[in-house]
Amino acid sequence: MLIGIPKEIKNHEYRIGMTPAGVRELIENGHEVIVQRDGGTSIGLTNDQYEAAGAKLIDTPEEIFASADMIIKVKEPQPNECKMLRPGQLLFTYLHLAPDPDPEQTKLLVESDCVAVAYETVTDANRGLPLLAPMSEVAGRMAIQAGAHALEKAQGGLGVLLGGVPGVAPAKVTVIGGGVVGINAARMAMGLGADVTILDRSLPRLKELDAQYGPQLKTLYSSAESVEQEVINSDLVVGAVLIPGAAAPKLVTRAMLGKMKNGSVLVDVAIDQGGCFETSKATTHQEPTYEVDGVVHYCVANMPGGVARTSTFALTNATLPFALALANKGYKKALKDDAHLRNGLNVHRGTINFEAVANDLGYEYVPAEQAIAE
Repeated sequence: MLIGIPKEIKNHEYRIGMTPAGVRELIENGHEVIVQRDGGTSIGLTNDQYEAAGAKLIDTPEEIFASADMIIKVKEPQPNECKMLRPGQLLFTYLHLAPDPDPEQTKLLVESDCVAVAYETVTDANRGLPLLAPMSEVAGRMAIQAGAHALEKAQGGLGVLLGGVPGVAPAKVTVIGGGVVGINAARMAMGLGADVTILDRSLPRLKELDAQYGPQLKTLYSSAESVEQEVINSDLVVGAVLIPGAAAPKLVTRAMLGKMKNGSVLVDVAIDQGGCFETSKATTHQEPTYEVDGVVHYCVANMPGGVARTSTFALTNATLPFALALANKGYKKALKDDAHLRNGLNVHRGTINFEAVANDLGYEYVPAEQAIAE
């Protein structure tokens, strides 16, 4: 199979879909790989490294989209990339279709007649999301780093140091959601000495976290009342809620903001899924924050892009086995053989194959099994 890896073009997105080591694995399995020239140079992955791995360098994305059987990317295709997709061409990347406030991407993918497998809805035997997990780990840890910076007075924050100092209380940090993002955020905040509380609706998960971290991490069952009380009393709130493939629920309302301290900070890691704060809107690394009712909002939609080298290696580690399956077997056999990979099928030859996406965007739902059988 001819596999194409274009350069990412989203604002301040420096990740690339595959490291040179990943490219070498694909080539050693008998495939050809073409990589856009300078696609990884900004994070130290040079053209020479890709060529040494066996890839052929291509100057333009148009050439890659025109010839590759499978496109491996990081972020969702931008409109001009969607228009370059060919009928039956396989796209393997993050899509985040359900919360898209502008359904143009989904419309263009449907019209392209391509086959799109989304990283974020591939599952595993433990009900996890193995291709979302590495970026969730990065984003969770970055949420505290970004939140701590936003709390600085010069950034519009209250002027609070997360860990405090002897004689001065640490900042209060609330993390909503006890999944991969949430626990990584909590770990970072605890490591900096903050007073950390995590909320979740799963009692087994709260018991697990309590057993693992003891009294250092406070756990609370998530309800409208507990969320409101914790948000009001916090200096930093991290939104880490995920419903796989669907829009995130709005757990923090505009009314709650009026009761928060001026200069407190919200970091919405769920912004890729529409955000879990009512006042959230996607921002970029170029302009990461804005203020509503005196509360600083950090809602960067591609947070892991800020540490693009780390993120690229972590993502390749996770995606490579699935990319190899798709390339070695062809997408139909790979999807038929692996129900977890099949859960990643979002768009197939003009149909929507992930139920939450179809429901949220008003498309007819065609189950993946039916789509690939036809």
